[in-house]
Amino acid sequence: MLEIRHLETLSAIREAGSLQEAAERLHVTQSALSHQLRDLEVRLKTSLLNRRTRPARLTTAALRILALADEVLPRVKATERELQRLAAGRTGRLHLAIDCHSCFQWLMPALDAFRQNWSDVALDLSAAFSFAPLPALVRGDLDVVITSDPQPMDVIQYLPLFSYELVLAVATGNPLAQYKHIEPQQLADQVLITYPVEKQRLDVFTTFLDPAGVEPAALRKAELTPIIVQLVASQRGVAALPNWALTEYINQDWLHICHLGAQGVWRTLYAAVRTEDADATYLHAFVTQARETCFRTLSGIKAVPGPRAMAATGKQQTISH
Repeated sequence: MLEIRHLETLSAIREAGSLQEAAERLHVTQSALSHQLRDLEVRLKTSLLNRRTRPARLTTAALRILALADEVLPRVKATERELQRLAAGRTGRLHLAIDCHSCFQWLMPALDAFRQNWSDVALDLSAAFSFAPLPALVRGDLDVVITSDPQPMDVIQYLPLFSYELVLAVATGNPLAQYKHIEPQQLADQVLITYPVEKQRLDVFTTFLDPAGVEPAALRKAELTPIIVQLVASQRGVAALPNWALTEYINQDWLHICHLGAQGVWRTLYAAVRTEDADATYLHAFVTQARETCFRTLSGIKAVPGPRAMAATGKQQTISH
C-alpha cells in the first residue's frame, strides 16, 4: 500500500514544516498534496496529520512511516545514481576467469591500470581450473573469460586480444633440443608437463597431438609457469607454453625452444563476454587496456588481423604466419 511517493511526501512535509511549502518542494499544488495525504490515510485507516494544531503536526503513525523513509529513500536515490552511471557505462561488475596461469604475467598489470580509471567497476579474478568457465559466463557468474578455445555459443562474443605461438620448451640435454621444430610423433616417448586442466582444454592436445592421434608417454601437472620451467630445466619433462611466457628464460643455457610443426602452432587469445554486455563501455575499456598492456609488455605476439570481434560461430580467424 505504501509507495515511494508517499515516503517522499511525508519527508517533504517534515522538512518544510507546512503543506504549502512541501507542495512547492514536490512541484504539486497544495490541494493535490492534501488529497494524496487523505487518500493514504483512508488506505491505512489512520491519521497521519493532526490538523487541529497550528501548524499541523505529524502523528505517531506518520513518524513511523518517516523512519522507514529515512531508511529506504537514501537507498533508492543511491540505486538511481548507480543505474545512471551504469546506463552511461561508467560502472558495473567485472568478474574474470582465466584458462591459464601464464596470463597473470600481463593480466595483473592490465587490471591495475584499468582500476585507476574505472574505480566504480567491481573487479574479481579467479583461475578457471576447477570449473568450466564458459558455462559460468553464460549463467552470469562471470563477466569475462580469458580463453584461447572459443566455443560456439549464441550468447557469447569473443573479443580478440592477440595471437601467439605455442612452442615446446625442452632442456638443452634433451634429445629434442637438436631440432628446430618437432612433429607430434616425437612426443610419444616424452613426459609432457601441463597446467592442471582437462586435456580437451589444452592447446597442445587439441591443435597438435590429437589430430595426429599421438599420446605422450606420461603427463605431469603443475600450476605455476616458473615451476613448469624448473621441471623442464631438470629434465623431468617438456612443456608446451606460449612463446611470450618463456621470454625471460630464452637466453638461459639450459633451455631450448622448438616449434610445433614446420609452420608452428599459432593461437589467438580472446576475452569472451556475454553478447548482451558486449557494448558496455567499461568492458570495451578493459579490452582496450588489456591489448595495450600486452603489446607493451609481451614479446613475440601479433595483432589479430581482420574484424575486432569474432561472432559466436566457433570459427577462429585465420592467422597468417
